[in-house]
Amino acid sequence: MSTRVSQPPPAPRELLADRAYAELRDRIVTLRIAPGEPIDEDALGVELGIGRTPVREAIKRLALENLVTVFPRRGTFASEINITDLADISDVRVQLEGHAAYRAAQRLTKDQRAELEALLEALAHSQGSDDTAALMALDAAVHRFIHRCAGNPYLEETLGRYLNLSLRIWHLVLDRLPHLFARVHEHDDLLHAIASGDPGRARAVVAEHIETFEREIRAVL
Repeated sequence: MSTRVSQPPPAPRELLADRAYAELRDRIVTLRIAPGEPIDEDALGVELGIGRTPVREAIKRLALENLVTVFPRRGTFASEINITDLADISDVRVQLEGHAAYRAAQRLTKDQRAELEALLEALAHSQGSDDTAALMALDAAVHRFIHRCAGNPYLEETLGRYLNLSLRIWHLVLDRLPHLFARVHEHDDLLHAIASGDPGRARAVVAEHIETFEREIRAVL
């Protein structure tokens, strides 16, 4: 008597689109897909093992976030980077991310506290690291964690968009930033402020972090 092996149900389309979005976003943000480079939707779908529809949904989302540009009859391309946008992006982030950190300190849940401790541990383990890609990935993880902890999906969505635009500029000059390790490790103070329920301190630390990063990037441009 043969035994039938049940197959897991297919992942919902929205989950596949989220996966395609995250993968493509990270490649664009870290410049693995260079500004102006074409994006082969079919090849990406084959590589990720998903269909064309989730990839197209991801492309639409990335286009709304100014990370890809779609030209009719020409194709889809990673958007160009405009360095002059840095000041305006940072101006928005200082205000909104400061508020997100403020709310995170007020609203941190038990599960989020455990995640916060894991991020602090990751920061501790990166002491002395010269792996710029890993440091930037850790930096982004902390920022996205704070966005979620604010407990406001509209704020999280808005901040995610501006963070991605910032990260592209940072990666453009990554090899010229003199104090990357110190900037990333400012998050230690930020996470401790959130963990201790000090919203004012959390807002001040993240605002100073964004402003300092902008000054250092501008200095090497």
